[in-house]
Amino acid sequence: MLQLQKYTWLIDTIRKAGKISFEEISDRWERNKDLSDFRPLSRTTFNRWKDAIFTQFGIIISCQRAGGYLYYIENPEDIAEDELKKWMLDSFAVSNLISENLSLKDRILVSQVPSARNHLMRLLEAMRENHVVRITYCRFSKSKSHQSLIEPYCVKLFENRWYVLAHNIHYDDYRIYGLDRIEDLEMTADTFKLPKDFSASEYFFNYYGIVADENIEPQRIIIRAYHDHIPYLKSLPLHRSQKLLEDNGEYADFELFLAPTYDFIMRLLHVGAMIEVISPTSLRKTMKEWISDMYDLYKND
Repeated sequence: MLQLQKYTWLIDTIRKAGKISFEEISDRWERNKDLSDFRPLSRTTFNRWKDAIFTQFGIIISCQRAGGYLYYIENPEDIAEDELKKWMLDSFAVSNLISENLSLKDRILVSQVPSARNHLMRLLEAMRENHVVRITYCRFSKSKSHQSLIEPYCVKLFENRWYVLAHNIHYDDYRIYGLDRIEDLEMTADTFKLPKDFSASEYFFNYYGIVADENIEPQRIIIRAYHDHIPYLKSLPLHRSQKLLEDNGEYADFELFLAPTYDFIMRLLHVGAMIEVISPTSLRKTMKEWISDMYDLYKND
């Protein structure tokens, strides 16, 4: 992990600078006491890291000789277009930044992701080698756990929980399991073949989060954001299909194309009266029913 931190520190340092000399890289490294222990970066170590970064991440660190031997990322589009790579590098960059400021630990608050601790590493190992996994699982809605043999296809992080999308061998269908509800996980000797046409991003493309209900068809949805919530939706879209249709200052209309699953409805309810569903009528009716049920809980106060 520490070695990866060093690699991502170097990538992030060069990305932020655009172009930077080796001397300046070494100086910044030496000032990062938690990683460098106040020791300068040797050119041999730098070249070794540069080669390892290309091998592990496919990121090319090149040198512009004209104008003073400045280093830069030759293929930044590979980072921008690869969501996982960008997320990983950004996560390590934040981790490095926090490690440099541990004196502020009582003033830096983070959310815990407990589901990553116990089973994620073992699950990724099974995915890498295409091994069938036996899990002991207990749903929130059940009082007893049960065992299942699954073929893990992909994992997804959503709202501070890790999930695995897997083919359930007994039921012969796709199911999604929360890692924090897995009580035990065992990698078996049996292997499976990932379908050639399977794409994790395409599987979830028409869904908001982790609920993938094939009985709910994707549809065109128009939502209206009011006042102060407009910039929030602009800066962090609800879905990759989100498009701005109109913004008159008082409200803004956004178009989305997705399946209105349970978790999407919960997300809309989360912001209360700052968002209104304009269409379709069926989703507007569903929202009204949820709001009515909420009102019934408080109407007698």
